[in-house]
Amino acid sequence: MQAIVAREPGGPEVLELQEVPDPTPTAGEVLVAVSAAGVNRADLMQRQGHYPPPPGASSVIGLEVSGHVAALGDGVSGWSVGDRCVALLAGGGYAELVAVPAGQVAAPPPGADLVAAAGLVEVAATVVSNLDLAGLGAGQVFLVHGGAGGIGSFAVQYARSLGATVVATAGSAEKLDYCRSVGAQHAVSYRGDWVAEVRAAAPGGVDVVLDNMGAKYLAAHQELLATEGRLVVIGLQGGTKGTLDLGALLAKRATVSATSLRGRPVAEKAEICRRVVERIWPLLADGTIAPTPQTVFPLAAAADAHAHLESGDNLGKVVLRVGP
Repeated sequence: MQAIVAREPGGPEVLELQEVPDPTPTAGEVLVAVSAAGVNRADLMQRQGHYPPPPGASSVIGLEVSGHVAALGDGVSGWSVGDRCVALLAGGGYAELVAVPAGQVAAPPPGADLVAAAGLVEVAATVVSNLDLAGLGAGQVFLVHGGAGGIGSFAVQYARSLGATVVATAGSAEKLDYCRSVGAQHAVSYRGDWVAEVRAAAPGGVDVVLDNMGAKYLAAHQELLATEGRLVVIGLQGGTKGTLDLGALLAKRATVSATSLRGRPVAEKAEICRRVVERIWPLLADGTIAPTPQTVFPLAAAADAHAHLESGDNLGKVVLRVGP
């Protein structure tokens, strides 16, 4: 099969289209003929050599795909060859074929175009699993960075569906307008004094922060948290080590957690996929959550897709078109 291979850690130019052996589904796995693959910031980190796949996972980059069932491993039921599907992966998405544990394969949202569906499952799983962990609910204040990106725009809409007041940050007037259009009551430029603007928008503090920046924003997030606030770190774009004032955290009875989806046990990821289908697909069907804009590249142009995502110019989701 054809797949994108990083010949060495580095910039987008290290990504090459190569012929590699076809995967074979083992017991409990589904082989998916890939129609499209979502591109995520974790993919950029893996390309740079900072986010290796879990033991036993494919070294090919890619954490989510859409496509059709091509073959079934022993013991798999409920699927037939040719069925449309989406899949949450530990790796292997930038390829024509990928083998996936059956619990991480789901039917796409009813009526969804397969290319569009490729960019749904990773963001939905990330948002649902982390906002479940944080216990975000009606009447609470929610802060998310990168509100015009794939995860950010999805989180804005899901948080609104829960009844939360949403504060989103973005880096341009166009992206701030987009954050408002998908439901953020407050859209704040991170190029200015965003901490002061968030404080003005939420004078009582922020109940839940979904944080993709890590160390760079740690002190600011601690300051902004409300009493019993929850900071959930899901990315490290701003570094891995920061200073935490435990006294201030204790005074607020606040919580800091850090989570990763990719390395979780198969059973946990299967449960998250089940929740996505139960909770998110109906919200897409009734229009409560609108699919984000997409920029689509052919598989052979994976380097261009990575460069586009890294540029910061992207609105919504980047997707690679792989097959029919």
